[in-house]
Amino acid sequence: MKILVINAGSSSIKYALFKFPSKKCLLKGSVEKIGEKQSYHYYQVKNKPLEKQKLKLENPTQAFKIIIEMLKKIKLSLSQLDAMAHRVVHGGEYFQQPTIINPKTLEQLRKLIPLAPLHNPANILGIEMAIKLAPTLKQVAVFDTAFHYSLPPYIARYPIPDNWYKQHNIRRYGFHGISHFYVAKQAAKRLNKPLKKLNLISLHLGNGASACAIQQGVSIDTSMGFTPQEGLMMGTRGGDLDSSIYPYLTEKTHLSINDINRILNHESGLKAIAGSNDMRDIHQLIKKGDKKAKLAFEMYCYRIKKYIGAYYAILGQVDALIFTGGIGENDAKLRDKCCYHLEHLNISIHPKKNQTISSENRSIHHNHYKTAVLVIKTDEELEIASQTVEFLSLNGKNRREY
Repeated sequence: MKILVINAGSSSIKYALFKFPSKKCLLKGSVEKIGEKQSYHYYQVKNKPLEKQKLKLENPTQAFKIIIEMLKKIKLSLSQLDAMAHRVVHGGEYFQQPTIINPKTLEQLRKLIPLAPLHNPANILGIEMAIKLAPTLKQVAVFDTAFHYSLPPYIARYPIPDNWYKQHNIRRYGFHGISHFYVAKQAAKRLNKPLKKLNLISLHLGNGASACAIQQGVSIDTSMGFTPQEGLMMGTRGGDLDSSIYPYLTEKTHLSINDINRILNHESGLKAIAGSNDMRDIHQLIKKGDKKAKLAFEMYCYRIKKYIGAYYAILGQVDALIFTGGIGENDAKLRDKCCYHLEHLNISIHPKKNQTISSENRSIHHNHYKTAVLVIKTDEELEIASQTVEFLSLNGKNRREY
């Protein structure tokens, strides 16, 4: 079975082709900086060298055409595929598992756009383009919120008027679920224990960042909430904020709610404090003595550390703390800072193991501490493909179609 995974955003499109049951990656690529002065297309076929193209792409439609041209170049026809799988950020309360896409599905996804105005439109555009290119091919949606649907009501609900929840679906949904679920399964393999017997804290740290408390393989709490804006400090998002800031700013600055929301999503977080949302830039600035960069780094790590403590408290016993995502996998200084003085929680990082540069999953803790600290490379595209294959293999049993 061959599955082509599409992860479409407004300014980038990631894609990957997998062959099952071997789970072998036949192709992986991305089109980046769509709509900017210079766009890039990176792709790698099996074990061949990485290819790079400089392009001028004004919109995602042009990017999709580039991907299709590349598929023709490597002599892969869409007719050879068994399905295309799409990452959809927000499934609301309606979508709790992978779903076959049809006109009714798309209609429901469009209704969810107000819950994720920055993400779902791009996801839907990718789906619509795929249907246009391959109208007879099975299209499957896999949802970032689905893993967190298991949150208990006392965690999922906000302490707000009941009709806000019932009429407007305001609750904690959580995001990065595809990544959190994938790395949790990889942690179980690393620890050689069944996932259902493990308590884990997963930290997905990239430009977007979230923490997840996983009890016996099930998500019971996560830092992102109604939207991906809540929780940890991120590249351009502020994370947890006092809700009274909104009305205060509208009164004092005369900014609209939309303007404030745009700033909190695109001009806050690391970018607001340090001037850059790239952690590599921030480390370079710190070396030069930049006080704002140092402050941004300390704020970022402190908030992560606070969530580690909170999730340790609700889990009681933690088998492993997982670092994943672009920052979590590659930033040794950040991992050290987040775990500093957590020996009372049985968490202690081994300096030499932490500094080791590797693309492999690895343990970086002192062996005599009970809580393992793991660095695990996430693979959302593989997880999406795996869930799609499992879903399609049910042969109609428990399959949800709309």
